[in-house]
Amino acid sequence: MTTTTTAGTTALTNIASLVTNDPSLGDGTPIGLIQDAAVVIDGDRVVWVGESSKAPATDNAVDAGGRAVIPGFVDSHSHLVFAGDRTQEFNARMSGRAYSAGGIRTTVAATRAATDTELGANVARYLAEALRQGTTTQETKSGYGLTVEDEARALRIAGAHTDEVTYLGAHIVPPDHAGDPAAYVALVTGEMLDACAPYARWIDVFCEKGAFDGDQARAILTAGAAKGLHPRVHANQLSYGPGVQLAVELDAASADHCTHLTDADVDALAHSATVATLLPGAEFSTRAAWPDARRLLDAGATVALSTDCNPGSSFTSSMPFCIALAVRDMGMTPDEAVWSATAGGAAALRRQDVGRLTPGARADLALLDAPSHVHLAYRPGVPLVTAVWRAGERVR
Repeated sequence: MTTTTTAGTTALTNIASLVTNDPSLGDGTPIGLIQDAAVVIDGDRVVWVGESSKAPATDNAVDAGGRAVIPGFVDSHSHLVFAGDRTQEFNARMSGRAYSAGGIRTTVAATRAATDTELGANVARYLAEALRQGTTTQETKSGYGLTVEDEARALRIAGAHTDEVTYLGAHIVPPDHAGDPAAYVALVTGEMLDACAPYARWIDVFCEKGAFDGDQARAILTAGAAKGLHPRVHANQLSYGPGVQLAVELDAASADHCTHLTDADVDALAHSATVATLLPGAEFSTRAAWPDARRLLDAGATVALSTDCNPGSSFTSSMPFCIALAVRDMGMTPDEAVWSATAGGAAALRRQDVGRLTPGARADLALLDAPSHVHLAYRPGVPLVTAVWRAGERVR
């Protein structure tokens, strides 16, 4: 691959196949595939896409060498502000111990004990790891502090690295409030929310047995919305429950996990703007039942894929890995999985500027060392992302 790096417009040419995620382009499918394609970037934006032979003149050129180009991945669910790991827990679970939400407490203790510098370095490390694998937009949450001071500092640290920051004070009820969950809900919706709202765009809650019930979750999300934070929900991961219905009721941007769904849950998602964000890394790491993506897609729901990168139940930052799992075990086609990991993630963040490669979109793209995006599922575990641009700048 040859490239020049001077200022001005840049054309990426000799692209074997280009995923645009615009059905009006290319082959007319949802991924808008263009063969023998080119992309023109001006500053931080895409200004032209089409067949390579029709590309306009530009100041600079990059020869893609007959490789595929896709939009940068949009990872809309992660937990990166933490310290320590849970290797021993994972090892024990793989030896037969079932996963439960209680393991979060181990990370809470390590995170509270860590310095700001240590936490910031961890966030930077995992974001860089994700970027190398093609992720150009990353949401991340608090949720491992669970005190006013620790949640606020987690969000402040996260906000130094990404614009998509979520307040998750309602991750679990911490041990120091175990005897009085109502007092902790009051803290999450009161003093903690006041301290955290300036640093966040979103509010999330783990609506699950062992965490927060439907009434508690509604109170938390409603309080956050009153402070200008838009809802997201950890919903229906470990059991059937009210999370999905609550997410739709409150117009949450996403209901995440969606592993245990009734027909009414599927119907609600299909007739709403709430995205069903599936997190196959969690099922892989916990040996739980896979979410049924096919059921959701056939019903007409919008589906996103995300890593759920966290130290307990899904310690992966690899969107390609999640694509491979979704195709192999969740009933998705390669086209659907790539769309869900790009445009689907953008929908889960209510973003129009990322997750696609069309004129006006942010110039976030990944070059694969393969002729087709299908290789992301066809060659699982192989590091196919060979170059990455974010906001028009080559960052790998």
